[in-house]
Amino acid sequence: MSRRRDKTISEDICPECGSRAIVNDEDSGEVICSNCGLVLTESVVNKGPEWRAFTQSEKESRSRVGVPISFSVHDKGLTTMIGRVGRDAFGRKIPLKTKLQMLRLRKWQIRSRVHSSIDRNLAQAMAELDRLTDKLHIPPPIKERAAIIYRKALEKGLVRGRSISAISAASLYAACRITQTPRTLREISRHSPIDKKDIARCYRLLLRELRIQMPIPEAQMRVPKIAAKAGIGEKTQRAAIEILRKAESLKTTAGKDPMGLAAAALYIACVMNEEKRTQKMIADAAGVTEVTIRNRYKGLKEALKLDI
Repeated sequence: MSRRRDKTISEDICPECGSRAIVNDEDSGEVICSNCGLVLTESVVNKGPEWRAFTQSEKESRSRVGVPISFSVHDKGLTTMIGRVGRDAFGRKIPLKTKLQMLRLRKWQIRSRVHSSIDRNLAQAMAELDRLTDKLHIPPPIKERAAIIYRKALEKGLVRGRSISAISAASLYAACRITQTPRTLREISRHSPIDKKDIARCYRLLLRELRIQMPIPEAQMRVPKIAAKAGIGEKTQRAAIEILRKAESLKTTAGKDPMGLAAAALYIACVMNEEKRTQKMIADAAGVTEVTIRNRYKGLKEALKLDI
């Protein structure tokens, strides 16, 4: 016989016996501890769909909802969409008068989505963010982070008097820096209509006004990007990451450009694994000079006492 407790309890661990063997009984709608029988939660509502789908086509045909809530959409995806379908729920053709009425409703619904200056600003900014992330191959979670940063800047009035494209690009660069995504300011400015200096100025403004704390950049995160451009193998990449880990443990990488360190570690790993790559090839892939690679190469070689 199971015991019940009405007050709200954490479902991760049983408060009675401390067991983590929690079972979700979908038939009875209860969350039960399988060790002592305590009912943690009852009358649980199943928030999933009432239908099942086994293929992508079945899922698309049976779904009745729109896109999930997203900060990268100017209205967060909460508005209703009126499609161009000319048939009713039973598949029968609707009369011409009703069809024209639905088309007029659709037109006014689209216009009502963007009715204020803030909505127009967000619509333009999210379109620019969408274009930049597509050009730079940036994952959706980072795009969401950039949209949140832009919305905070808009709430504080930082966009007023400044270019929307500049603040959008600066928000994306800040999101890349926070998540340790290897995208440089030069790469973002290359695909943006705004100059690099203006994006950097807006980026510093976001850091100052929104009080964003940036993590220390890690050179290890830059290795796969450089290796992909230079065509370097996986074994050499692992060796370069191990070199950087040893150098960080010796505190010899502080204050140095992570991209230059990653390029130098990759060059050392190529020499050790007899993978023929010149300094110029790696420098072009990393976007640094050959002099930087040589200087970092000498520093890593002396610090780790490498015999190469």
